[in-house]
Amino acid sequence: MAAELTAHHRRLAQQKREAITSAATELFLDRGYDGTSLARIAEAAGVSKSTLFKQFPTKAALFEAIVTESWQRDVGNTAARPQAGDLRSGLRAIGHRYADLIGQPRMTGLFRIVIAELPRFPELGRMQFQLGKLPYFASVQHYLESEHEAGNADVPNAESAANQFLGMIANYVLWPRMLLTGWNPAASDIDSAVEEAVQTMLARYTPGPPTWPGAGMSTRPRNA
Repeated sequence: MAAELTAHHRRLAQQKREAITSAATELFLDRGYDGTSLARIAEAAGVSKSTLFKQFPTKAALFEAIVTESWQRDVGNTAARPQAGDLRSGLRAIGHRYADLIGQPRMTGLFRIVIAELPRFPELGRMQFQLGKLPYFASVQHYLESEHEAGNADVPNAESAANQFLGMIANYVLWPRMLLTGWNPAASDIDSAVEEAVQTMLARYTPGPPTWPGAGMSTRPRNA
């Protein structure tokens, strides 16, 4: 019985936490980070101020939680990380999970908050980069390093390769959404964007002779 009560209390606490972070994200977008008080967030989330302050004693701590929870759900899921052995399937799995992650309205909202408030609150940008984007990119970098070490890929600079791969996907899925309110590509179009990114990575990093157009061609003049 005690275990059931403990599990019930944990579920309630998690539900309240999600209500708080969701309400805070909406208010930060609507009123700005500086113009939103913790008391207003508690009211919008339907929780008491003491409940909110117990979980998030400061507004910075609340924003930190929003960043961490938005980015690191996938990073912390070790079962979802592909194992070295099949570069194509591994990249596809990473690419589709990344497209799903950055295609969420929550992620778009997070980027908009940071961009809008960066001049006055540069610490928000540091949180977004150090707690969110950097750990996520590092997880992809580590995967590419494992494929390189196993001989399944020729990736001399895994950090650069991770930026290339995720950048190709973000350039279609995320950044147009930041500027175009009606940007909502079909699932099939997102799948195509991921597949194009995978094919580009395979052409560049599959071991053996280069396969991309023009690769291996001499740059010396013919009569040199």
